[in-house]
Amino acid sequence: MKRAAIIVLDGMGIGRAPDQEAYGDAGSDTLGNVARAVGGLHLPNLDRLGLGLCRPLAGVGRPAQPGAAYGVALPRSPGKDSTTGHWELCGVLLDRPFRTYPTGFPAALLDEFARRTGRGWLGNKAASGTAIVDELGAEHQRTGRWIVYTSADSVFQVAAHEQRVPLAELYRACGIARDMLVGEHAVSRVIARPFEGAPGDYRRTARRKDFSIEPVGTTLLDRLAAAGVPRVGIGKVDDLFAGRNIASEHTPTNADAYRLIERALDEVATGFIFVNVIEFDQTWGHRNDVPGFHQGLVELDG
Repeated sequence: MKRAAIIVLDGMGIGRAPDQEAYGDAGSDTLGNVARAVGGLHLPNLDRLGLGLCRPLAGVGRPAQPGAAYGVALPRSPGKDSTTGHWELCGVLLDRPFRTYPTGFPAALLDEFARRTGRGWLGNKAASGTAIVDELGAEHQRTGRWIVYTSADSVFQVAAHEQRVPLAELYRACGIARDMLVGEHAVSRVIARPFEGAPGDYRRTARRKDFSIEPVGTTLLDRLAAAGVPRVGIGKVDDLFAGRNIASEHTPTNADAYRLIERALDEVATGFIFVNVIEFDQTWGHRNDVPGFHQGLVELDG
């Protein structure tokens, strides 16, 4: 049996990174901060594997004979977005970070996006996805204009109500934005953010789609493909590599990802399993939801 898996628990940091202050993240230590906030973690399976030997964590032991190898990886590429991190895991290092837009995108660029897609735009600022939909969702439904926003990451996000704009049209518009956002305005990802509901009760749906820039170097996935090694993707990993040498079944929840991981481990005798587990980042991390994150850790341990 020749099989390996990388399972990325997206957004689950352990300890500080050497350059985190450069990104406004002084004090970030996700697992440590959650452990302190809940009065200590009880994660018996991860405890036995040696989690506490990676970093001291309240409530987590340091077994003399851990059940796994353990360690902490520190990033070398500049930047902190999902694309940069996943590329580095697969052997591609960047010499400069992807461009970010903390004050929004140039109006001329958005006007051209509106011309090419046939719809105007709203927003154009760094914002929480749920907050900007709450703020502009009703106006979007009334006018049909795209809600465009970004974040601390190198992303161009387009939100649209599924009953106001057909999903295929949203995806097409994001493909147009991907073609536009190259060269001087290159961003790592364009993200389609469909939502549903009514004012006061808007909810993002599971039909998000990422349009990534293609990797700038040879990745582990490229090397495995050249060697004829099967590759199984779970979660958004295909989007982060622009679909190059990886296909992936997307998972709206951690539970969906765990189910597919178990299936892959049962079925794949030879090959590489590459997983992105999304909710630690998307559902709880972005909202600083400590109780949700803690419950997610308990479910992961189970």
